[in-house]
Amino acid sequence: MELEAAKMIGAGLAVIGVIGPGIGIGWIFASFITAVGRNPAARGEVFTMTMLGFALVEAIALFALVVALIIIFT
Repeated sequence: MELEAAKMIGAGLAVIGVIGPGIGIGWIFASFITAVGRNPAARGEVFTMTMLGFALVEAIALFALVVALIIIFT
């Protein structure tokens, strides 16, 4: 197997790590919509925690993409 082919396979496997954060972000915003629908007065408190959760989950996806790019370009 050529080195370039192995790099592409490795990068593809590294990007599989983006599936989990994608599902997690969907759950975060679905829960936010449900919470605001049940208690609109608590929107401000729930929104802050939603954005914090979104940022943490998105960071995991970015780490997976950075690993894939490192594999491709080194």
